[in-house]
Amino acid sequence: GSKGSMASTLGVLSDAERLFIVHGVQDDLRSDGRACEDYRHMEVETDVVSNTSGSARLRLGNTDILVGVKAEMGEPDPGRPKEGKLEFFVDCSANASPEFEGRGGEELAIEVSNALQRIFSSRSTLDLTALCIIPAGQCWVLYVDVLVLECGGNLFDAVSLAVKAALFNTRIPTVLVTADDEGQQEIELSDDPYDVKRLDVENVPLIVTLSKIGHRHVVDASWEEELCSLARLTVGVTQKGTIAGLNKEGSGSLDPESIYEMVQVCLFVCLFM
Repeated sequence: GSKGSMASTLGVLSDAERLFIVHGVQDDLRSDGRACEDYRHMEVETDVVSNTSGSARLRLGNTDILVGVKAEMGEPDPGRPKEGKLEFFVDCSANASPEFEGRGGEELAIEVSNALQRIFSSRSTLDLTALCIIPAGQCWVLYVDVLVLECGGNLFDAVSLAVKAALFNTRIPTVLVTADDEGQQEIELSDDPYDVKRLDVENVPLIVTLSKIGHRHVVDASWEEELCSLARLTVGVTQKGTIAGLNKEGSGSLDPESIYEMVQVCLFVCLFM
């Protein structure tokens, strides 16, 4: 994956630092004092961007993500006439990390966007029929803008949490569809700011990334730990413990037993998120 190649171009860790991190992980004591299955301190705020239908800002350790959702009317896809649409745009701010200069940021933005598309591709994730206004005529399109303000490791998990929080915060105006004398359908938007629909995000999965370091694996890797990891598993998991996607990255190998163990850790971690 591009994360691995970006890490190698940076090459910012000395052998001694690398050894310190790897040995610590084997003893279940990471360089910042965490155990292998601990997340860093996390803060989530919602309603942080004006002129959006919903927004959230999430800080996880040094990683800082801002998400804004805009609901606009559009036409449904011909193949899915009774469903609304969800579109993701990811932008890695050039200030977020030195490797975002040039093409690095674009590549990572595409990777994050693809990961989001993957976990939202299942029809059970979000009820898109709730976004239908007139079948085959009009629907709500949710434009989800993700801005990576700072990248301090574990980007995929942080983005998935921020997106879920922003969707939870999203309010969509109530729509009244009436027919005029000639039978033409007319759409009327409620102008009462409290007369809104909320999205049911219960089945929206979170991404949990496990990074293999030495013979063990850690959750919520810092960027220094990511530089010491040759293989990662990103797992989309719902609150109910359903796996919505699985992706292996990096040049290192993972045997089936490791993958099984890592998935169990993901399911366990998701119970507390």
